[in-house]
Amino acid sequence: MKLAWQNIIHDRVRFLCSVLGVSFAVVLMVFQGSLLVGFLQAASRLIDASDFDIWITARGVPAFEFGATLESRVREIAAGVPGVVETGRVSMAFAVYRKPNGKQQIIGLVGADPNIGKRFPVPGLPGLAEVPSPDAVLYDESNRDQIEVTALPAEVEINRHRAIIERQIKGFGSFLGLSYLFTSYRNAARYLGFGPEEAMYILLRVGSGYSVSDVQQSLRRRLPEVDVLTRQEFAHKSRVYWMIKTGAGGAILTGAVLGFLVGLVVVSQTIYANTMENIEEYATLKALGASRTFVARIVITQALICSTVGGILGLLVVVPLVDYARSLISWVYTPWWLPVAMVVPSLLMCSLASIASVRSALTVEPGRVFRA
Repeated sequence: MKLAWQNIIHDRVRFLCSVLGVSFAVVLMVFQGSLLVGFLQAASRLIDASDFDIWITARGVPAFEFGATLESRVREIAAGVPGVVETGRVSMAFAVYRKPNGKQQIIGLVGADPNIGKRFPVPGLPGLAEVPSPDAVLYDESNRDQIEVTALPAEVEINRHRAIIERQIKGFGSFLGLSYLFTSYRNAARYLGFGPEEAMYILLRVGSGYSVSDVQQSLRRRLPEVDVLTRQEFAHKSRVYWMIKTGAGGAILTGAVLGFLVGLVVVSQTIYANTMENIEEYATLKALGASRTFVARIVITQALICSTVGGILGLLVVVPLVDYARSLISWVYTPWWLPVAMVVPSLLMCSLASIASVRSALTVEPGRVFRA
């Protein structure tokens, strides 16, 4: 360990370059990982926030944002299936929002029945300090600048219908680049122009004595013209759509892989240059009887030192960086395990970087020291 440390700090400039390379890789991997995890959560956040077991959607709906209305009979048939103890409705569609200052923009309008779930953003949920009016509309704090309301309540228009924005919520910012507004299902149906008995998504709660899978199969037999998915299946379907089919997830993964490769190249060049500069010392060690394992351990230890120092520095930098990014992108999320998990690829990166150096150190002839 001591010999490896002395070798690597012999050229402090190279050591610094190596540490900075690892730090850059760790910062990029953690940041891109935070984007990826947050993106996946945001893609299914509203689905996950419901307390119901089964979602019924129109055939072929790829994600929550692209629903289509269902006939009222679908809900009636579903409610009569054994095991279904409660039904609810959710809608999601794009609408024209007219700000208090007269400007217009496109927003995502989400409507839901109040029984959908305690975590679902619906006016009138139990536990709120004040009971909102029947026409209440909610918005997420991350969309404050886009909504442009100076005081609450604020009178606005949605698809030329009067609406009252009464409350600000947190944790449901959109990842689509446009704002979301939340209201009751009755209001959403009125704003969007479809019948009060029609439904875009029908949610079903399964009784405790029934299997969700069995009820799902019964629903599929009775309603072959729609998709019947468990909450987990629909959430997974939405994540797959936004992650893979749109290419957004691929771009984020590419950034993480790029960070890994940059760190790999920088560290491998530094360790290899250090090894070749001290090749006579390795020849001396072999001439003195040092084993191949001992020599390889010195080189690998140098790589691990770079990994450890660079990793710690990278984590110190990325924590405030992610906090700042969260103030700009509301859905960025860094779970506690992500920075810890990045230790593994950073160690792997530096271990791979040392392969060429280990080979050079092991193949040097002991007699070279006498020719030096």
